[in-house]
Amino acid sequence: MGLRGVRGLTPPEIKKIQPGWFIWRDGVPEGETLAELSDRADAIVEWARSADRDVLVFAHGHILRSIGARWLGEDVSFASRIRLDPTSLSVLGWAYDAPALERWNDTGHLEGRPLRTCRPGPGPSP
Repeated sequence: MGLRGVRGLTPPEIKKIQPGWFIWRDGVPEGETLAELSDRADAIVEWARSADRDVLVFAHGHILRSIGARWLGEDVSFASRIRLDPTSLSVLGWAYDAPALERWNDTGHLEGRPLRTCRPGPGPSP
């Protein structure tokens, strides 16, 4: 998501500015709205579906989660339920003529390597 107004702040710091804030419900203060994020994800989904071959998308987690939600035809807020770790691989595809997640959050290529993860504090993850 475009973080204009809160760039560099952690979720707990944003919650001090906007109590009860949840990125997937409230968007970003002074930044990209969920509608704008959804439109951006929809444009990528449309581009990927119109290609006559496989495509590769490399991006940050929030937009990738949003693309996954919109690929499935879900509201962009559904992205809050799709966990995505850094450096993971995901494949969007089709099952029974409907959009599907063929592979999601696959970190198998990292096996045997030390994995550093960020875990948020208590409450919903950003």
